[in-house]
Amino acid sequence: MTEVKPAELIFICFMLLHGFVAALNCTNPTPKSLFDALEINLFPDKLARPVKSFSDTTNITITITVVGILGVNEKAQTLTTVLWQFLQWDIEGLSWDEKECGTTRISVPRELLWIPDVHITEIMDEDKSPKTPYVYLDNNGRVYDYKPIRVVSSCRLGIYTFPFDVQNCSLTFGSYLHFATDIRMIQAATSEEILEKSRNVLQTKGEWELIDIDVAPSTLAIEETQYSQIKYYISIRRRPTHYVVNLLVPSSLLITVDLFSFLLPPESVDRASFKMTLILGYTVFLLIMNDLLPITGESTPVINVFFCVTLALMVASLLETVFITKIQFSSSRNHAVPHWLRVVVLRYLAIVVCLPSQKKSNRVTVLLNPSGEPAMNSRFTNISESHLLSVIGDKTPLKTPPVPPDSALHELKKLSRDLMAIRLQMDKQFQGSDTAQEWQMVGIIIDRLLFSLYIIVITVSFLTLISIWIWNHVVNHHH
Repeated sequence: MTEVKPAELIFICFMLLHGFVAALNCTNPTPKSLFDALEINLFPDKLARPVKSFSDTTNITITITVVGILGVNEKAQTLTTVLWQFLQWDIEGLSWDEKECGTTRISVPRELLWIPDVHITEIMDEDKSPKTPYVYLDNNGRVYDYKPIRVVSSCRLGIYTFPFDVQNCSLTFGSYLHFATDIRMIQAATSEEILEKSRNVLQTKGEWELIDIDVAPSTLAIEETQYSQIKYYISIRRRPTHYVVNLLVPSSLLITVDLFSFLLPPESVDRASFKMTLILGYTVFLLIMNDLLPITGESTPVINVFFCVTLALMVASLLETVFITKIQFSSSRNHAVPHWLRVVVLRYLAIVVCLPSQKKSNRVTVLLNPSGEPAMNSRFTNISESHLLSVIGDKTPLKTPPVPPDSALHELKKLSRDLMAIRLQMDKQFQGSDTAQEWQMVGIIIDRLLFSLYIIVITVSFLTLISIWIWNHVVNHHH
């Protein structure tokens, strides 16, 4: 341990009474001479705040420059940036003559000086940036501390309008321990200067772009103590091109193909299998692109809701196809169209979907009535036995041998029964054809109605999505 002489001790005490340190005297203008003077007058006092009195406040001037935006973590709600931090403060009473010492500025190891404990309140991880071992010290006693810092800070991220979202995060710089009476943070540059310099040196051209920086002094009050702080408000905007190309365009194409699948005949089984293939392809698409979608427990992005609505519409269109196929193949074979369904669908809904209502058949069925009794159905024309005999008698060949009347009457009755059976079979077939036509018309009208609703829902979904994005973009732009 070096022994301190009484004369040197008296000199140091005298200097402390007049200030923290005094003007340095260099024996010659060389770095060694200046460092020797600093080692005697400054470095031994590195543990104390460089002020003349404890009641004096040390002013820390600060400014930052954003040089990189590495990205955000929606699940952890963090923002990762790379900054240049510039701190300046004065060592009271320190000075030297430029001619005597040979320089106006000298780099000094950081550990040899008192360094303020300025930290970022929102920081969530340790600083992994390269360490700077030196600070500058000029001949007026001002210290310049420049260093890069990699900041992982907490930020309340809003992803409702993803991928057209704008994030507003804050970085608060201040002393961790010293009160506002000991250390006062002072803003060194305006918001416009910081933004312009940051845009000039910004290195990253990735997913996020810097749109605005604002700065304002603030005070943190904890119980009866106050801490001086400087807040920087950083606004960044996501570049949406990557997500539009990989998410919105494929989804829009798939929903468009599903929309045009309604042009396939509803009675075709290929239509249902085609829609099932589309649903399977869309599900695989969502599974593959799931990593691109942000995850957070607070809110759900509009684009996720859009994907769910799109998938639900595809499933609904498949169920509609199954329903129409059931109408076409099953209902037409069992029973006729109910009266209420015929009225609602064929009369009213046909007008809504711009389809002409089905006209009734004008077919006339010939009914053989040997007994001459009137028929129950007005659509049938009665032909009596005498009429049949007269027609047959007129067309009987002359060379045919005479037939007894009883035999002729027996043959005519037999022929009448055969014609009656043929007529009943034909009437049953025609009646089934009318029922099938009615059910087919019901299926076509319902299919067109659901197709129109499908178009309306898709259009409303797209317009709502675009409106939300535009509205939030305008609001964030004004803010």
